[in-house]
Amino acid sequence: MKYADITGRLSGLGGAKWEIHAMAKAMTSAGQEVLSLTIGEPDVPTPPNLIEKAQTAMAAGRYAYSNGRGEPGLLAALAARYSRRTGRTIGSNQIMAFPGTQTALYAVMMALVQTGDEVLVGDPMYATYEGVIAATGATTVAVPLRAEHGFRLQVEDVAARITPASRVLFLNTPHNPTGAVLSRGDIAALGKLARQHDLWILSDEVYEELIFGDAAFASPLDQADLADRTIVVSSISKSHAAPGFRSGWAVGPGEFTARLLPVAETMLFGNQPFIADMTALAVSHPSSVAPGMAERFARRAGIIRDMLHGQNAINVHQPGAGMFTVIDIRATGLSGHAFARGLLAEEKVAVMPGESFGPALNGWLRLSLTRPDDETAEACRRIAAFAARQMPGAA
Repeated sequence: MKYADITGRLSGLGGAKWEIHAMAKAMTSAGQEVLSLTIGEPDVPTPPNLIEKAQTAMAAGRYAYSNGRGEPGLLAALAARYSRRTGRTIGSNQIMAFPGTQTALYAVMMALVQTGDEVLVGDPMYATYEGVIAATGATTVAVPLRAEHGFRLQVEDVAARITPASRVLFLNTPHNPTGAVLSRGDIAALGKLARQHDLWILSDEVYEELIFGDAAFASPLDQADLADRTIVVSSISKSHAAPGFRSGWAVGPGEFTARLLPVAETMLFGNQPFIADMTALAVSHPSSVAPGMAERFARRAGIIRDMLHGQNAINVHQPGAGMFTVIDIRATGLSGHAFARGLLAEEKVAVMPGESFGPALNGWLRLSLTRPDDETAEACRRIAAFAARQMPGAA
C-alpha cells in the first residue's frame, strides 16, 4: 500500500525522541521506583478557580460546537491582554484559538511554508519543532546556539545561514531546553535581519511567566516595527499549570489570521467553549501559580548547579527561565543517549538526552526542574555517582 510523503518526513520525529521517558514510565508501572526528571509537568495543580470556571461553564451548557477562530469571550480577553502588553491595540481579528501550542505551531507553519522553503531555528530546539517544519515539506535550517553565548541566538549565526529560500525565523524565548532568554536588544537585532530578508518571525512564548533571576521577558510582537511580520504562539499549559486542558492561541497580523482561519477550520473547527471560558479567566489576570513555580524552579536549578557543576568535569548551564536546565557530560566520553540509558538502568534516574533536542546538545542532558527539592538532590547524587564510574581511569 502507498502512503503520503508526510509519513516518511515525520518518521522518527515524533514519540521516538521521548524513548527514555517512555522507558521510565514502563519501569514505574512495573513497580520500580524511578526518579524522573524528563518532562515539564507543572509541580502544582491547576488553580481551583479555573477548574470551577470550567465546571460552571459545562453546567451552563457550554459544550456545544464552537467556531473556527475561537469563542468571542476568549478572543476579547486575549486581545485585551496583548494590547496591555504591547501598548498597541490588538484586535480579536488578530487572534486564533487552538487546543494547545503544539496545534497552533502546526497550523501556523502550514500557513507559512511549503516544499522548497527553509525555516531558520536555533539548535538545540524543542523536540517537536523539526516535525512541524518537516510536515509542511519545508527544510529545517539549524542555527547553532552556543553555550559560550548563553545559548542565545546570535545575529551573525543566523545571517550566515540565510538563503533565497529562507522564509521564517523561528524563535523560542524563554527557551526550551536551555532556559535562555532573548533580550530586547537581541530581538531588535534579529528583527532587523528579518526585515532585510523579508522573513516572518514566529515566536513560541509559552514560558513567558516563568522567568527568574535577572532575565526580563521580551517579544518581537512588542516592538511595533516588527508587528507586521510577527506571529506569537502560547498557551496556559505552563503558566497556569493546565497542560491537560490543551488551550493555546496564535496572535499575528489580521491578514495572516484571516488566511490561517481555513487551515484551522480544516483541522479541527473549534475548541471546547467551557475550556475557552476557563482560559479567558486565566489570561485576564496574572497567573496565581507562576511566581511560585518560578521561585522553585530557580532554587532547583541552583541545587543542580551546586551539586553537579565541576563534579567529574560536568558543566551545568544556569537557566534564566522555564522548567529545565542542561548539563554537559561530554567529559565522560558518552553520548547523551548512552549516558541517559545507563543512568536509568543503573541508578533509576530518568533524564532527557540532549540529542533529542538537536545535534548542538550531543553529549548533554536536559533535567526537569519540576520535582521536589529532595528528589532533585537525590537525582544529582546518583548522576554524580554514575558519571564518576564513566570517567577515564575509573575502576
